[in-house]
Amino acid sequence: MSAMDTDELPVVLPSTTTSGLSIALHPLPILNISEHLTRLKLQTKSNVPFVLGALLGTQNGREVEIVNTFELAVGEDGVTVDQAFLLDRKEQYKQVFPSLEFIGWYTVATRPTAVHIALHEQFTPYSSTPLLLILQPSTVFAASSDITAQPLPIKAYEPTIEIRDRKSRSVFVEAPYTVETGEAERIAVDWTAKGGEGDNSLESHLNSQRAAVKMLHERILVLVKYVGDVIAGQAEKDHATLRSLSALVASLPANEHKGFREEFDTEYEDVQLTAYLAALTKSANILNDLVDKHNVLTAIREDRGPGGSRRRGLGMGMMGMGGLGMGRDWDRFH
Repeated sequence: MSAMDTDELPVVLPSTTTSGLSIALHPLPILNISEHLTRLKLQTKSNVPFVLGALLGTQNGREVEIVNTFELAVGEDGVTVDQAFLLDRKEQYKQVFPSLEFIGWYTVATRPTAVHIALHEQFTPYSSTPLLLILQPSTVFAASSDITAQPLPIKAYEPTIEIRDRKSRSVFVEAPYTVETGEAERIAVDWTAKGGEGDNSLESHLNSQRAAVKMLHERILVLVKYVGDVIAGQAEKDHATLRSLSALVASLPANEHKGFREEFDTEYEDVQLTAYLAALTKSANILNDLVDKHNVLTAIREDRGPGGSRRRGLGMGMMGMGGLGMGRDWDRFH
């Protein structure tokens, strides 16, 4: 069969032919493929860059789970996969994710063509039936209020063999898939959808404090405006409200009073002095431990000095000689 005949024949079987695969697609591959396409668009200044990558996941019988992806390099002709790069990246991911296997490849196109069949043949040494995942960025969504009801612009294909005119050829059959999301993935996707904003406990606490201070400031401005309007005669006096304001003001600390300032400064100095004394005590304790360890080490070195054993041996020899002499003198005395 010539290449022209292959180009004319569709490489995807009609929708009446169904695949028995059960594919679970995780959000990470979708994000990776979208990011790969966007980055190549900016780098190549082209609206239709050539995108090619590998799919990693697990397969148990007819159940396939696509978990991760990585990009692939191609030759200058644009259809030859760099096998050395593929093997290196595959082994690197295998060391980090030992449970994931190479299960297929992805690209960006409107529909599979004969070029994809040629690419597909290069992945068969790594998987007997490598899957094909295609991102269709040109898909136009219908206007609908329910955005979640719209399908993803992604299609999965399973390779198969078709017999036509007593000749076999490689084709694809569309396979259904479902998006499977774990708790960690939902958090990551939500974080990414918000533009990578930080969402830790400290920031949440600071945001709530800021909102509370802002609301307090706005309410204080309302009260000040009300008191000013009452004084100017532009608002009606409400004695209950004014008494509440008076009690609130009276309960506030007299921070502008001289006695309050002196007491506050004294307490602040006491706290600082306590902190300095605690730091000084800790430093003295550390220095004391260091001196004790140095003394122990010095004593051990003195005991193990080079002349220590000689001096002890010489003394014992002299005592022995003296003892022998004294024994002879004692015998002579008798």
